[in-house]
Amino acid sequence: MSAVTLEAFATPICIVPWRQATDSAPIMPLKTLCSSCHLRDLCLPCGMAGSDVQRLDNLKFGRRKVKASQTLYREGDRFQFIYAVRSGTFKSSLLLADGREQVSGFYMAGEVMGLDGVAHGAHASSATALEDTEVCAIPYAHLTELAAGNSGLQHVVSRLMSCEIVREHSLMLLLGSMNAEERLAAFLLNQSQRLKARGYSASEFHLRMSRAEIGSYLGMTLETVSRTFSAFQQQHLLEVDKRYIRVIDLDGLTRAFEMRLH
Repeated sequence: MSAVTLEAFATPICIVPWRQATDSAPIMPLKTLCSSCHLRDLCLPCGMAGSDVQRLDNLKFGRRKVKASQTLYREGDRFQFIYAVRSGTFKSSLLLADGREQVSGFYMAGEVMGLDGVAHGAHASSATALEDTEVCAIPYAHLTELAAGNSGLQHVVSRLMSCEIVREHSLMLLLGSMNAEERLAAFLLNQSQRLKARGYSASEFHLRMSRAEIGSYLGMTLETVSRTFSAFQQQHLLEVDKRYIRVIDLDGLTRAFEMRLH
């Protein structure tokens, strides 16, 4: 697996209806269209022809602001929308039978969440904001209606589904065949690549998620996550100050990820 494949570990998708505090997070009329959005090269219009992008401007969707720690949708909520993250970071999670939370993904600007609700008409996970965020709420029924007569939009819907499948397969590989150092290296490289694609530094960034949330996602205990961060510092791969990360040796971190892949 090449470093590029790391992008598959987080191909977000998000869905909407909110049971609680709906009045505090209303969907506002859309002011920026898909064709003129600064995230168009990362979000739904990615790879589409100009004429097809203009058709996306006919979508009836709006914006919703979600403050840090608020839930956009919960496991079991009725599925109506998919969400394109416009700013901020979300985590998706499942509630285990014993009451523990299992983190299943992290989503940032330009990524789409919520397709987990397509199969049964209800969300299979919850989406929680890790910081103040804004999303575009896209009615899934209207998106598929527009796509019915347009091959470009049909490809968009198919691509969203495919990305979710690839993400699930990549997560299975991550959890099933890698040791702690390889898992954390893969996670950090993935964060680096995604931030670089958004115009941010690939070597210096703040993690929006806690060590415990990283551990839940990677199938590691909090102690193992902390110990592995310390090991990377001792190997002079990273500098770590709480959630601030500076990658000192990108090639070395990549080798840590690729140890068992050849």
